[in-house]
Amino acid sequence: MMSRCLIVAVLLSCICMPASAQHGNLRQYGIAIGVLQPGKWNAITDVPGVEVGQKTLVQGGDVRTGVTAILPHAGNIFQDKVPAAVYVGNGFGKLTGTTQIDELGNIETPIVLTNTLSVPTAADALIDYTFTFPENRDVGSVNPVVGETNDGYLNDIRGRHVTKRDVLDAIVSAMGGAVEQGNVGAGTGTVAFGFKGGIGTSSRKLPEKLGGYTVGVLVQTNFGGALTVAGVPIGKILHKYYMSDQLNDSPDGSCMIVVATDAPLDSRNLKRLAKRAILGLGRTGGIESNGSGDYVIAFSTNKANRVPYESDRTTRQVTVVRNDAMSPLFMAAIEATEEAIINSLFHARSMTGRNGHKVEALPVEQVLSIMGRYGYPGLRQGPAASTSKTSP
Repeated sequence: MMSRCLIVAVLLSCICMPASAQHGNLRQYGIAIGVLQPGKWNAITDVPGVEVGQKTLVQGGDVRTGVTAILPHAGNIFQDKVPAAVYVGNGFGKLTGTTQIDELGNIETPIVLTNTLSVPTAADALIDYTFTFPENRDVGSVNPVVGETNDGYLNDIRGRHVTKRDVLDAIVSAMGGAVEQGNVGAGTGTVAFGFKGGIGTSSRKLPEKLGGYTVGVLVQTNFGGALTVAGVPIGKILHKYYMSDQLNDSPDGSCMIVVATDAPLDSRNLKRLAKRAILGLGRTGGIESNGSGDYVIAFSTNKANRVPYESDRTTRQVTVVRNDAMSPLFMAAIEATEEAIINSLFHARSMTGRNGHKVEALPVEQVLSIMGRYGYPGLRQGPAASTSKTSP
């Protein structure tokens, strides 16, 4: 199998990583969503084997976009596929590769998120990436998985500034550990609930008596509604929500949600898990508007249940979680999705982009003050020591 280092040499001569600075997740200010505990990083990378890489494009006054890549594992995904499923909340979007996932129940490439008009470029790059593995030299068909949101308010989306190299940069830079959030990667130019959106992530670890499994979520937020933070109607209090001023205020946009778990699940129960992630979106105040593309991709990294590209056997045996044991995983997916969406807002910074459009960041200090009045005493006005990362 070709090593990651060799792939880097084949595809590109250097990787440009965005600068980063510390900024807090919601719970680092003293607010914990749900009842389950997060993993070490409170990120999708808490799921063993999952890696995330990002490429941020901020150029001149009108390029505000990027790429986020999620790898189910660091090996040759085409040869060692993972069980997967897709759930469509509202289908006003362009999610490439869904029919084959539905039909065969697995994923054979990294998952790439970008802007709407860069989906074909990203798909082409995923094919190039797949062909770099020597074991794939005779492969004649690849099902690239690419999701998107439309960042055209802040970004010159018609300029199609994302290149194949940008996509490959994101893929080969992928790693475990802390994940950059906010104005980074595919979240660089996004807007959520009228504030600056972005990339957000969170995770949940089940107690050992319930299997000890981990569920991690990564989101690309670019949608509207009436923002709710841990049950507090922030959007309503700030008078910034759909239909607050005029009936034609648009909540349109999209939210891409990627759910990973190490629980041994088949595609059927992964789809059930994906459905619950939409409940997490709803808890933040999202409404899945007519013009929103709200998709969930769920996959399992459990090594015993991976699907080999070729086998001399006509049958396979797998161990899967029983239906009766799924409820804890459902709760984990709901909580992690809700927190990931809020984290995307807490990490995002105000941004000016195309045609001088400006989107303000969520006023975190004001939000914390409101939360204090709603029964969250002892809130910190700055983040506690953190392992999370954010880009400016």
